[in-house]
Amino acid sequence: MDRKKIRWNGWGWNEAHDELSGRAELWAWLAHETGMPTLLATPPRELKDIKLPSSRLRGEERSRFVAMLGAEQVRDDDYERAFHALGRSYHDVLRMRAGDLTTAPDLVLYARNQADVLAVLAYASEQGIAVVPFGGGTSVVGGVTASHGTFGAVVTLDLSKMDRVLDVDRISMTAEIEAGIYGPALEKALQAQGLTLGHYPQSFEFSTLGGWIAHAGAGQQSGRYGRSSDWLVSVTLATPRGVLITDNFPASAAGPRLKDIVIGSEGEFGIVSQARVRIHEAPAKKIYTGFLFKDFQSGTEALRTAIREEIPTAMLRLSDADETRIYRTMADIGKPQGLKAALTERFLAMRGLDRAPAAVIAGFEGDADEVADGLASFKKIAKRLGALSVGESMGKRWYEGRFHGPYMRDPMMDRGVGVDTLETSTSWSNIPKLHRAVVTALHTAMVETAPRPGARGIVMGHISHTYPDGASLYFTYIFPRQLDAEVAQWRAIKKAASDAIAANGGTISHHHGVGEDHLPWIAQEKGELGIAVLRAIKHTLDPKGILNPGKLIPG
Repeated sequence: MDRKKIRWNGWGWNEAHDELSGRAELWAWLAHETGMPTLLATPPRELKDIKLPSSRLRGEERSRFVAMLGAEQVRDDDYERAFHALGRSYHDVLRMRAGDLTTAPDLVLYARNQADVLAVLAYASEQGIAVVPFGGGTSVVGGVTASHGTFGAVVTLDLSKMDRVLDVDRISMTAEIEAGIYGPALEKALQAQGLTLGHYPQSFEFSTLGGWIAHAGAGQQSGRYGRSSDWLVSVTLATPRGVLITDNFPASAAGPRLKDIVIGSEGEFGIVSQARVRIHEAPAKKIYTGFLFKDFQSGTEALRTAIREEIPTAMLRLSDADETRIYRTMADIGKPQGLKAALTERFLAMRGLDRAPAAVIAGFEGDADEVADGLASFKKIAKRLGALSVGESMGKRWYEGRFHGPYMRDPMMDRGVGVDTLETSTSWSNIPKLHRAVVTALHTAMVETAPRPGARGIVMGHISHTYPDGASLYFTYIFPRQLDAEVAQWRAIKKAASDAIAANGGTISHHHGVGEDHLPWIAQEKGELGIAVLRAIKHTLDPKGILNPGKLIPG
């Protein structure tokens, strides 16, 4: 992938179509919705106008890396250092747009194979140089910030050149793949053989296999294909002390599975160089279709029932009333509202679907009979709960635009609007309580930090992943920025929501990870002894503590 074609200070391709610009009615509506008289132009600083910090590496250290990897694999130009300075969280993007590149790495190193990774780690540990692993750089929790911690210098080790599918075992239905491969390249290679991993996070275009494992990722179709902890068979982990290869058995009672210490480890224990994963036959048929429930509660009951009855779904996504309203409004702005729209509203009112409706996208993948049976079974549940089946057009729109959400953030930030997300998970019985608590905390914090009296924010929530005992809740919040204190504003909002999650029975993260942003809450969740266990693992595999300082483990 040509990194020069990707935004260094935002999301996605430089030439990506901006679906929001030119829609004056939408911007007027958003200003009204957030209580602002107008939205202000807030363009980012250009890289040519930003002075990066001087490298802290000594000349002989740089020369050693060049001798180790070759001159082409050692980069310290402004673009490479800026691109690798931070991830793509809202906080990260705020800093980059403002020209704050104080965390730019002293050097960017490209590994071509596992031997390169081991050589870098051994030398860096010997010299006391921090090493930050980097795949696609899409972390939204400060997971790849190039922090040097207590060390004198920091290098970013980029794995994107390690992108081969090494082996496909069609009998066992597993594949051995290098960790730096991007999602589209991985799926292209597998689907050429009629296969799929089926892991499609929203960051799919720009994230890598190693990142999915290191951050315990969950794709949108995890209902059928599983999350990383389900499809990971074994992993090869490069550490400052050598290579750790986890066991490669379908199941084993020979002690705890070592792969489990790698999933979600965020580069603290070592760097994933390759992994064996479970693969599937590519589905013969896919159907994504929409339903409208009377409220969030009945929609939640439908999802819970579908999981309890083991209906084969690829995805069940339930938007709360506000998310349903906001998405529908944004889609309709600027379109003529004639007789058809009026009749639709009247019909929905007759069905009791006009007060606080909640939309569900249900996805089914597999052979034709499996898909048909799954869809028919879910329709029966929806009908029992008074829902309306609205057909495949809603599902098709979602499916075709399922990677587009992050592209909306940059145009909004260009107009003084902040957009961030957070996610959690909890038991089914606790979903209503946790949902209310987080929504309330976000609304309150956004009003308290608003740039003017009367300004407010928007909160949208949905259930994104389902399990037998519970589900994940995903929130998007939009707010007018306090331009003279926008980082402090974000911290206050983030803290309020995270405190609400921790106090109301949710995990601090379902699939985004810990990174820097969630670090203040990890000890509360894991407990003192749990943190001590993580520290012991890190000390064993990374005794000098050079790997990814300031993430996951407090102190």
